[in-house]
Amino acid sequence: MAERSFAREVQDLRLGAGQEFRGEGILAVTKALLQSGVGYVAGYQGAPISHLMDVLADAQDILGDLGVHYEASASEAAAASTLAASVMYPIRGAVTWKSTAGTNVASDALSNLASGGVSGGALIVIGEDYGEGSSIMQERTHAFAMKSQIWLLDPRPNLPSIVRAVEDGFALSEASNTPVMLELRIRACHVHGSFICKDNVAPAFPLARALEHPRRDLSRVVLPPASFAHEREKIATRWPAAAAFIRDRGMNETFAGDVDDIGIILQGGMYNGVMRALSLFGLADVWGGTRIPLHVLNVTYPLLDDELAAFCRDKRAVLVVEEGQPEFIEQALNTILRRAGVATAIAGKDALTMAGEYTATVLVDGVRRFLDRYAPALLRDARTPPDPAGVLRSAAVQALAPVVPARPPSFCTGCPERPIFSALTLAQKELGEHHIAADIGCHLFSINPPFNLGTTTMGYGLGASSSAGLQVKAGKRPISVMGDGGFWHNGLASGVSNAVFNKHDGVLLLVDNHYSAATGGQDIPSSRAANRSRSTNHPIEAAVRGVGARWVRRTNHTYSVAKLRDMLREALTTKDDGPKIVIASSECMLNRQRREKPAFAAAIKRGERQVKPRFGVDEDICTGDHACIRLSGCPSLSIKDSADPLKEDPVAAIDNTCVGCGNCGEVAEAAVLCPSFWRGDVVHNPSWLERRLDRLRRRVIGALAQRRDARRLAVA
Repeated sequence: MAERSFAREVQDLRLGAGQEFRGEGILAVTKALLQSGVGYVAGYQGAPISHLMDVLADAQDILGDLGVHYEASASEAAAASTLAASVMYPIRGAVTWKSTAGTNVASDALSNLASGGVSGGALIVIGEDYGEGSSIMQERTHAFAMKSQIWLLDPRPNLPSIVRAVEDGFALSEASNTPVMLELRIRACHVHGSFICKDNVAPAFPLARALEHPRRDLSRVVLPPASFAHEREKIATRWPAAAAFIRDRGMNETFAGDVDDIGIILQGGMYNGVMRALSLFGLADVWGGTRIPLHVLNVTYPLLDDELAAFCRDKRAVLVVEEGQPEFIEQALNTILRRAGVATAIAGKDALTMAGEYTATVLVDGVRRFLDRYAPALLRDARTPPDPAGVLRSAAVQALAPVVPARPPSFCTGCPERPIFSALTLAQKELGEHHIAADIGCHLFSINPPFNLGTTTMGYGLGASSSAGLQVKAGKRPISVMGDGGFWHNGLASGVSNAVFNKHDGVLLLVDNHYSAATGGQDIPSSRAANRSRSTNHPIEAAVRGVGARWVRRTNHTYSVAKLRDMLREALTTKDDGPKIVIASSECMLNRQRREKPAFAAAIKRGERQVKPRFGVDEDICTGDHACIRLSGCPSLSIKDSADPLKEDPVAAIDNTCVGCGNCGEVAEAAVLCPSFWRGDVVHNPSWLERRLDRLRRRVIGALAQRRDARRLAVA
């Protein structure tokens, strides 16, 4: 169950020529694929393109009507390998994933694909996850494009430009026999707008024809001596063909201005930010007019020497707006201009920041430095822009900095992974601290307070293999953590199979929440829900036993903290050889709530009896030591002032965001803390008997309360 359904929006993918499409960037990409005659689409979910996979999944009927094959790949490597269908056959294919983490995984396939080249158009839609909101390392796709010589598109973030980039990307790939990457930042993925549609087109070369008439060309296979010829072909044939296509199609754009002696060269994806910065100075307007000439690189690799030299030739200075480091484009531009004998001064990372996301604040400061150095008169006449981050620099906000605690990312309310790490904390309290290798996924939040568990994270599904160097007989065993998404991504082979083969003695804690929860809740092979187009319900336990694991324990209720603690203790102390695998399984609470809340509300509306558990803390019993919070950290578990004047410390309290998972009480019981937690059931549409019993209970409780109050001593 993905985090969002696009069942309604995908119907707009059927719009025909001349009709207006309105929506967000992800849907525009899908429509552009269908208009381009794509034959197959594959990919692996991950921000910021998870929704593209969700759209494709919801649009399978539309894809099927056109004869387009869609596949949710097991990994980015699997997705990249799918493009092999375009090597021998003139079939247009597209794949998608999150970069750069996904491109790392796919790099082997990409290198081979780029070496041999393609016959059909091969488009790779890259979700460029760069900036302060990113969940991965700060790297750029540009390096991969240069390494393997794959052309890189970075369109202006508006729907017409994005659609054109998809269509031109396929044509560019075919014209140069080279795969093409289309880079989309998060703002481009979710920007809203409109464009005029074309008709959807069925694949010109159906997939069935490839199977009926197989082709074979050894010159396309990456094997010596052909692989040596591929490098010459890239330079002598493919690059010139790509450059000619980009130039003739006008893929890069120049916007003229009345200030002729300076200019800005920018990545297409930076266009909206640059225009916003210029508008704050009064140097641009909301209709796209600009006083400073702009050269927009909708294709950031390869660069066209003649276009860049022509733009710079009559200018004293040019600012290069290139997000991220190293400054690939700036370095290349300096080389191009020196070879062309153009003396234009180039500003870039000396005016802007070397690394980090180019927000409005960064761009305003960079433009100001550039103008102050090369056009001070223009800067004096320009407006003084407001400080976009002024409120953050205010005295009131600064005063909060030392007193407001940091809020690191943490588990959702009711998350079934929270009790897993409570159990691990309790096990370590008894057996001592162990080396814990973490992994990519929601479970990585355990590395933050209140658990503070985990030392390293090396990649998706690499939790087990990242502790391989510590697999020696010692007093304590290393512990590795892996999620079900990472397990099916590559953890089964690189982690479990590797551990069995090398006779590891460590403990592998497999977190099974029924979905690829960290990427948006997509189904995976071990998902419990039925999927009309995918094969699910394949137990992780069967897979690990299938590769030779013998010591395997499983719990299907992670909220049983004491049971899970005992299971981990057994894994850490058993004398058995080989890897010890503990599978902790409970459904992701977010997906569970997405499924149950609408059904629950509908049942109440129909007048059906429904029961919802609620938990609370008896403040008369709570001692205020807050150990329950330290072992749980649930966002719904907080503190409040006690009504008892003899209690100095605030007592624990549970707020209305509680989903009734019961973890706080389980933790308290497993840790032998206190009996202050209670459970109550909220009954909707109760029966007549329940209503009568409720009235009776209220009378009895009221009478007892009056009796107690009458006996209470009054203190003057």
